[in-house]
Amino acid sequence: MTLQSEEMTDAEGAVLTGRARRLESARRGSSVQIGFALLALAMGGFAIGTTEFVSMGLLPELASGVAVSIPTAGHVISAYALGVVVGAPLIAVFGTRLPRRELLVGLMLVFLVGNAASALAVDYPTLMLARFLAGLPHGAYFGVAALVAADLVPPDRRGRAVSRVLLGLAISNVVGVPAATWLGQSFGWRSAYWLVAGLAMLTVTLVLWLVPHVAANSEATGRRELRAFKNPQVLLTLLAGAIGFGGMFAMYTYIAPTVTDVAGLSEGRVPLYLLAFGAGMVVGTPLAGRLTDWSVLRTTLIGSACMGVLLVVFTMTSQWFIPGLLTAFVFAVITSLLTIGLQMRLMQVAGDAQTIGAAMNHASLNLANALGAWLGGVVVAAGYGYTATSWVGAGLSVAGLVVLLLSVVLQRRTNLATGTS
Repeated sequence: MTLQSEEMTDAEGAVLTGRARRLESARRGSSVQIGFALLALAMGGFAIGTTEFVSMGLLPELASGVAVSIPTAGHVISAYALGVVVGAPLIAVFGTRLPRRELLVGLMLVFLVGNAASALAVDYPTLMLARFLAGLPHGAYFGVAALVAADLVPPDRRGRAVSRVLLGLAISNVVGVPAATWLGQSFGWRSAYWLVAGLAMLTVTLVLWLVPHVAANSEATGRRELRAFKNPQVLLTLLAGAIGFGGMFAMYTYIAPTVTDVAGLSEGRVPLYLLAFGAGMVVGTPLAGRLTDWSVLRTTLIGSACMGVLLVVFTMTSQWFIPGLLTAFVFAVITSLLTIGLQMRLMQVAGDAQTIGAAMNHASLNLANALGAWLGGVVVAAGYGYTATSWVGAGLSVAGLVVLLLSVVLQRRTNLATGTS
């Protein structure tokens, strides 16, 4: 029995034929129409990626603007991440019976309000609340957009369709975040959030114009969505993301001091590493889409294993400029395999709880952000140096791989017990 054959379970095979008929008309559009629809969905990813990371580049300006210290201002990033974790399951449960295009529009309007409120915040508490609000739609948007993208294309092209939506997130790291950071530094930090609010409004317009309407699934219920948390495969996939992807954040969070302290380079070289990382994501995201169309499970396992290996490699190459830069680029390509792989895996194993299964991926990745950054900080504070953050990351990647392998073993046993292939 091969890994490829193990990817399908009984729950995944029970496709709702009624819903499939409703989607058939949406799939009849030309490839150009589908391409524009995916572009509209990717614009939302671009906006979300920009706001998620721009706060990191504007921390001194944020701190000065609301009269707090820089470490205290850093909590606005945590507030956003908390919004992602809270919002993904709540919106998936309460929005499951809404038409998906209209749900996407509603999510982007909430995102717009959250970023506008961030720009208008008069003090630290209101900024914290605004960032929490802006984070609420994050996971649900990507989850629902991934489902819409997958429904627009034949089954053998779903990975590529989902990767095109998430390509907006990748491109934001190369274009959106640097542009918003420059804008915030030049014209005040509030201008960066106004820019994101404008991108949100553009996304709303494009989604309404280009994404086909599909009637709501009348059979969907919040209770059925919550059943996903009783599915061991869903829980193991979420755990693999929360732990394994923490390896990336353990290293990436401390990339600036690694460049300056370990490699002995100037601060001016740090943006080159960030650019290499962003370029790697842009290259890796479409590659991941093609690989997941080949095999979701294999791609996820390859991404997890290679991430751990590259983190070990970075502990050695980080002391030199060019080798470290190239490692960062390849590492970003590999992280894309794991991101898309986990997204597709959740959509695959969630059965009829599709909305919450797809939305929870980004909630787990934000937990990974918190875990990786915290553990990396622990070893740095203990005096082991910034190279140790990559060793921590490698350990987390291995732990995530173990969870994925446990998922494979459990799936094989379930398939054998039920007589499925």
